[in-house]
Amino acid sequence: MDAVTAPPPAAVEIVALTKRYAAGTPPAVDRIDLRIASGSYCCLLGPSGCGKSTTLRMVAGHESVSSGDILLDNRNITHLPAAARGTAMMFQSFALFPHLSALDNVAFSLKMKGVSRVERHRRAAQLLDRVAMGHLAQRKPGELSGGQQQRVALARALITEPRVLLLDEPLSALDPFLRIQMRAELRRWQQDLGLTFIHVTHSQEEAMALADTMVVMNQGLIEQVGTPHEVYNHPASEFVARFMGGHNVLALPHGLIAVRNDHMRIAPEGEGEGLAATITDVEYQGTYVLIGLRLADAAPAMREASVQLAEKSFAARPYSVGEHVRLSWSAADARALGPGAIRPEAPPAGTPSVRQPLSALATMAA
Repeated sequence: MDAVTAPPPAAVEIVALTKRYAAGTPPAVDRIDLRIASGSYCCLLGPSGCGKSTTLRMVAGHESVSSGDILLDNRNITHLPAAARGTAMMFQSFALFPHLSALDNVAFSLKMKGVSRVERHRRAAQLLDRVAMGHLAQRKPGELSGGQQQRVALARALITEPRVLLLDEPLSALDPFLRIQMRAELRRWQQDLGLTFIHVTHSQEEAMALADTMVVMNQGLIEQVGTPHEVYNHPASEFVARFMGGHNVLALPHGLIAVRNDHMRIAPEGEGEGLAATITDVEYQGTYVLIGLRLADAAPAMREASVQLAEKSFAARPYSVGEHVRLSWSAADARALGPGAIRPEAPPAGTPSVRQPLSALATMAA
């Protein structure tokens, strides 16, 4: 493979990574493989209990690995202590010391390493200036807003000069308006710093706004990896289509398909072809109107559907609850859905991993 077509170097490579909390129980993370490109923004996305935070904690070194490997720029870090990995973690709660000033919070890890007071304060002040918090360096966390606390937490993570910054739902504690503002800042910081960010979130909107690469997880497995555009417009499975939202999953004779609700067509009964349905809900959302429907001839689990109409289109032909309509779509807008992630079979006890040479090579390279 020549240099032009070769993939960019991976900042993080996860190989057959598994976490099992107790023998005989389903694994929290089940032999997942993932390659995260250097300098990219990766979001791990999924519902509660899908394994995304456990994966992040294993990369950080805050959770032990049951089996598999974690490589950082071809160096095996699986069993290294957290401080020796080249990663830094930014927690959901920010975990700032309430009795310390912003400056001393940022400088704390350097203090633990024995760096002189003058030098650690100098470096902490530089980072606080970089995140526009220099003027509030002497304030304690209780005197700062949520967004200001997040900037301090970011500066504290960056002072260790990590190769990879790990973010565990860093925006979930903020109000909606501030959340939008802070995710724009996170994206800008990631681009300015040139670091690899791995960000765990349960918010589809947040992941689509931030990520170069989205990783959708479900029950300890990876369902789909791709850009936000790829994942949203070409969901790989019923789970991904339903979790990402904005799609109708329809059962046809040849299998399941997904159609975006803004690509659906709706017509009054008797004026068009398609699936028979009854309107169950009409929601005005400003620029569009969301119409909820119940399909007449579908299995109970597949009866719910929705159509998104532009406000102008709805105004020209309004629909009401209880009205019978027909739903249709263009074949070009339908996406065939696969079976979803398949749980790997456990190898027999004592069977060596086929991935071991990669780990050994990475260890020798280090």
